[in-house]
Amino acid sequence: MSDKTMSADEVAGRLADGMTLGIGGWGSRRKPMALVRALLRSQVTDLTVVSYGGPDVGMLVAAGRVRRLVVPFVTLDSIPLEPHFRAARERGAVELTEIDEAMFMWGLRAAANRLPFLPVRAGIGSDVMRVNPGLRTVTSPYDDKETFVAVPALRVDAALVHVNRADRLGDGQYLGPDPYFDDLFCEAADAAYVSCERIVDTAELTKDAAPQTLLVKRHTVTGVVEAPNGAHFTSCAPDYGRDEAFQKTYATTPWPEFAERYLGGDEQAYRSAAQVGAGEGT
Repeated sequence: MSDKTMSADEVAGRLADGMTLGIGGWGSRRKPMALVRALLRSQVTDLTVVSYGGPDVGMLVAAGRVRRLVVPFVTLDSIPLEPHFRAARERGAVELTEIDEAMFMWGLRAAANRLPFLPVRAGIGSDVMRVNPGLRTVTSPYDDKETFVAVPALRVDAALVHVNRADRLGDGQYLGPDPYFDDLFCEAADAAYVSCERIVDTAELTKDAAPQTLLVKRHTVTGVVEAPNGAHFTSCAPDYGRDEAFQKTYATTPWPEFAERYLGGDEQAYRSAAQVGAGEGT
């Protein structure tokens, strides 16, 4: 067992042009935004991004870093459609593969289990099949002879996720009401990087929380980054909620202006510009 701690910029330094990148969280909830900001400080581009999309997707497409998206949606939750994603799609700046939420989950499960596909009922009889002509169906080999969508595995080169707590070995813990699918992103990836609000000793992870909260397992994790407020401006319950005021600023500010004001420096510069700190931005 080894110490897997590193910085967000070190994580970005391990990513490369043309990679398929999985990003955990859901919409504008518990997104690994400190890692996304580090990626934006790098020169990595031509990415395929696989995500239950939120501002992670919006920022990366606005910055011109994404060639293709694989998503079931891209939302800011309280703002239904992510505006920078919408603008990129309207100008034809990014390829899009949009599939059903359940199909997306089973694609991650297939990848996590190193299977080429998994059968699922979701999508049958819907326009998902029409707008994704590459999808195939399979027929049950048993007496029922039911037809299913054969959802292809969503394998990713690297995964980025954010959790509430982690230890130095790579065990990651969520303390909020929903695990999302961060564990599947890590299991589907060749390398997984976990940011967290606080790194603690392994024994502390289960001192006041059940073992079931240990969502991410160390054997799936390549690196761990301590990033307080690392999901800002998205929520990271119970540590903090979504910064709705800052999210509105993000959604209504032209991208070049937003990027220059908030993303032009390091993480400390972002925190200062966005006024993120103890008890702020929550």
